[in-house]
Amino acid sequence: MTAATGPVATGSTPATALEPGSWPALLAPRLAHFAAVARTEHVTRAAEELGMPQSTLSRSLARLEAELGVDLFARHGRTLTLTPAGRAFSASVERALGEVEKAAETVRADADLTSGKVAFGFLHTMGSETVPALIRAFRADHPHVRFTLVQNYGEWMIEALRAGRLDLCLTSPVPDAPDLVARRLDEQRLRLVVPEDHRLASRRRIRLAEAADEAFVTLEPGYGLRRITDALCAEAGFRPRVAFEGEEAETLRGLVAAGLGVALLPPPAVPRPGVVELTVTAPRAVREIGVAWMSGHPDTPPVAAFKRFLLSRRGHLLPG
Repeated sequence: MTAATGPVATGSTPATALEPGSWPALLAPRLAHFAAVARTEHVTRAAEELGMPQSTLSRSLARLEAELGVDLFARHGRTLTLTPAGRAFSASVERALGEVEKAAETVRADADLTSGKVAFGFLHTMGSETVPALIRAFRADHPHVRFTLVQNYGEWMIEALRAGRLDLCLTSPVPDAPDLVARRLDEQRLRLVVPEDHRLASRRRIRLAEAADEAFVTLEPGYGLRRITDALCAEAGFRPRVAFEGEEAETLRGLVAAGLGVALLPPPAVPRPGVVELTVTAPRAVREIGVAWMSGHPDTPPVAAFKRFLLSRRGHLLPG
């Protein structure tokens, strides 16, 4: 055999899979050819199995051996037997091709309209009622579509969209970014939640400015509801004095019940004892809920179907 003619390392950074000049990019087109001959140990039968001319297959094998710089077969006319190097290489090639086959079957299954998969993200506050109701209604017509469900805050979900970990997300505020498509679906009123023994607890309605001197419990910076809270308080003429920060709205409701402050929160799924929820008359205290996805990314059939379903719920996304 001649010296190996495969990739040559340049600099300190090795070639990665399928990068031009890498071993996978160089060898991948010929691995299936090698595997077929290794199984049959006969060029003619392997060529028939692959549906290609025998001469083309023979040239492919010769090129593969030249690139590796190793004899993979001992030749006896048209019959071949694996050399020790060929047997070692064959075991690895079969594993690699098996993994490719499994990966191909997985992505094909995930893209199937009737039983494919949707990776869907949503806010924690959407998890108890809104999302279960949406999925139940969608699966009335698509009973076998599978979901990967992720609860998190808005900015995390946007980054998950960009990283390809999510297909769609239900978030607030509705994002505005050039690489995203976002559609407003609904809005949700926010209420000022106070302890049941608070000085304002006897009220039904309140202007947010009347809470300017109160301690607030809020979500941490980076959460959409925190940005909305800060913006509404600024519109009311004050900056909220933050006593505690949390990661989940119902935790904040519990802190309010414990007397640690007041909070601007969406309605609870189930009424919580120990707090009173006041309608805010000014400024208009709402948060917009929208769906977002990556611009220019093609949808699989199940993702497209679920996207159409969500858009059809515009104006009546939320329960009640």
